[in-house]
Amino acid sequence: MSKNQAMTCQQSEQKSGTAWPAGLSDILRIGKGKASRRAYGFDEIALVPGSVTYDLELCDISCQLGKHKFSMPILASAMDSVVDANMAAVMGKLGGLAVLNLQGLQTRYENTDNAYSKVTSCDNQSFVSVMQELYSVPIQERLISKRIEEIKAKDVLAAASVTPNVAEKYGPIAVKAGCDILVVQSTVTGVKHHSASGAPNLDLTKFCQQISIPVIVGNCVTYEIALALMKTGVAGILVGIGPGAACTSRSVLGIGVPMATAIADCAAAAAEFASEHGGQRPLLIADGGMVVGGDICKAIACGADAVMIGSPLARAKEAPGRGFHWGMATPSPVLPRGTRIKVGTTGTLEQILLGPAHIDDGTQNLIGALKTSMSTLGAANIAEMQQVEVVVAPSILTEGKVFQNAQHLGMGRS
Repeated sequence: MSKNQAMTCQQSEQKSGTAWPAGLSDILRIGKGKASRRAYGFDEIALVPGSVTYDLELCDISCQLGKHKFSMPILASAMDSVVDANMAAVMGKLGGLAVLNLQGLQTRYENTDNAYSKVTSCDNQSFVSVMQELYSVPIQERLISKRIEEIKAKDVLAAASVTPNVAEKYGPIAVKAGCDILVVQSTVTGVKHHSASGAPNLDLTKFCQQISIPVIVGNCVTYEIALALMKTGVAGILVGIGPGAACTSRSVLGIGVPMATAIADCAAAAAEFASEHGGQRPLLIADGGMVVGGDICKAIACGADAVMIGSPLARAKEAPGRGFHWGMATPSPVLPRGTRIKVGTTGTLEQILLGPAHIDDGTQNLIGALKTSMSTLGAANIAEMQQVEVVVAPSILTEGKVFQNAQHLGMGRS
């Protein structure tokens, strides 16, 4: 299709009321009545080395969120299997940030041991009903304060997550207790919500102005929504819908955009925002779908400033999930959109993040992998990593790996 033909086709679709995706080179049709475009996941792309290399010690992987600087661009997901006060302390001291779920087991139970035991000991047929029962216990506001204070007592930054519908209720409680960063998170975050009851939507601009600490908001996957959210004054944007290891939203709701494309689209929004605001913009955080070091490298190369990961860290000895990991929406009383998976316990958090690795599949020494990738690609910092060449490479994980796949070793491990 020529450019002129594509433009004519685009104009025709616009007249008929069918939205046409941005980018003439992306034009596809899934049928006469529906325009579409190709989207890519991490497994379909590869990073291309340039003409310069560095010693990995010269690679700067630090990132900035508001006034807070972190020595590594990794956040631990606000999931009950990943973060409690102890995990937050260890993560913080290693240079990252762990986010506590303020609507999970930690704020429903004074002593969480029995609740975790029930989640991790039930069988695969009963775990959803077990979790629905456990999560039906009301949230105790005093436990919100207590958990934040427990984290602060360990001399690290305290970050916590709430859903938009309770942000104005629980956010101030967390801030009063010493919370440093608040994450307002839901499966899909937009800028408008139409309520049948007439209930007002959370005014993010007003909320960010009043809450007094940096706010991260998510999740989104498109240029338009990312740009609109950035204009509300948030400090960070979470990118990703449905790619998490324990999330089932893509099968339950049919919603999602593969991560490489989602990040690149939202990164374009970040660049647009920066051009209008003197180079300043919110932190772009890829959330979900990253299991090994190479995934993290690709996320940053696609435009992310940092990543939020869950299942890789749920494998740490310090993680509260006891070798299991489950989706945040699994306990939903009406439509569960997550599951519980067994990830095992493979090492300490320090070993998973900083090594040394004793596993050959890329799930340990994630920071070492990132620095080695950057040094090989000739990227001295995160900004330069975002500029490396990316190619579409559907065979990147299978090319030449016949023996690994056949013997379930290395890259062939299931």
